[in-house]
Order: sequence, then C-alpha cells, then structure tokens
Amino acid sequence: QVQLVESGGGLVQAGGSLRLSCTASGRTLSNYGMGWFRQAPGKEREFVAAINRSGGNAYYADSVKGRFTISRDNAKNTVFLQMNSLKPEDTHVYYCAATVTYYSSSYYTDSSYNYWGQGTQVTVSS
Repeated sequence: QVQLVESGGGLVQAGGSLRLSCTASGRTLSNYGMGWFRQAPGKEREFVAAINRSGGNAYYADSVKGRFTISRDNAKNTVFLQMNSLKPEDTHVYYCAATVTYYSSSYYTDSSYNYWGQGTQVTVSS
C-alpha cells in the first residue's frame, strides 16, 4: 500500500504561481509512475501531468503545457507540480496518483492509477 498526501494548494491571483507537493509513505515512490489529475465540481477528473519512475520523462495536458512542470525527488519520496501563469480555469481540486504501469501511454488515464491522494484545492481568482 502507498499513502499519498498532497499539500501546497490555496488561493492565488491570476498570473501567480503555486507549487504542489505529494509525499508518499508505505512504499518507495521510485517504484511508481506518478501523475497529477484535477477535478472541478460536477465534472470528470482530467489529466494534468505525469512523470516516469526515474523522472527522465514527463507528460502534460495541452492545457497546461509550458505553464506547469512536474518533477520528483525519489530520495524524499515526493512529487511536485510547479504551476506558473495560473488562470481562473485552473481552479480545481488537484490529486496526485501512483501507478505500477510501465506504459507511458497509460499515464493519461485515471483508471491506470492504483493509489490516490485526498486532493488539495487550488483556487485562482481573476
């Protein structure tokens, strides 16, 4: 079992930045591909970014490409999501997730993930 805990969410003005963290316990994070997803009330959860086990490859949704950066520190069992140039439409609950799959094509799909955090709210005001 892997327990994931997100932190770093909050309220920020449009154009601002936030850095989300996801810390794992129970298992070594380097055994998992990691992803960030987000969900707004009444809407489906959507893919934001993912990173492979070594951190050598990252994948992004078109809506965040060039603004968000995913990274990981396996020694600290932590994954990060640096969010810059935030827009009001980035307002969501953000979730981190861990997957055992080795197929990068699966990183984009929430059903590929085995473990989820509880989520952290990000609110961007205009």
